Amino acid sequence: MKENGKSRRHYPARQIRYPKGNQSTILFVTICTKSRKAILAHPEIHSLLLQAWRTADHWSVGCYTVLPDHIHLFCSPNHEDAANIKRWVAYWKSIVSKNWPHIKQKPIWQRDCWDRQLRHGEAWRSKWEYVRHNPVRHGLVQKAEDWPYQGEITPLFWHDQ
Repeated sequence: MKENGKSRRHYPARQIRYPKGNQSTILFVTICTKSRKAILAHPEIHSLLLQAWRTADHWSVGCYTVLPDHIHLFCSPNHEDAANIKRWVAYWKSIVSKNWPHIKQKPIWQRDCWDRQLRHGEAWRSKWEYVRHNPVRHGLVQKAEDWPYQGEITPLFWHDQ
């Protein structure tokens, strides 16, 4: 993509659409490690991620799955003037990086993340089924419920109107 004759590698952040009335704003986000290094699926890293998500309180993390080289999560802004999703992800990634216990594994993260705003409850349910079965598809466990690096921090309720 070219802008003013210069090549651009990253797309500008999209504006979040806040639904009217009693509808939800929920995003599905995927974050990958640098060079897809398999360094995330460990108890100490799982705890570090949970702590960072609780500290980075502009957005609430709902259901999530941490795989060896990437993370899938659902999140929702805590208020309408919450930080842009890309800035929020960059913030908690910096918290994790500062507290990372294995210096030789740095840098940890790919520069950006992928996000998609969900439009209805059915999209959330089908994405969550995909996410929670990811460890099975990758051959890490036999049953989704056996994967120890997934859960839910804050229940994100879908309100269809």
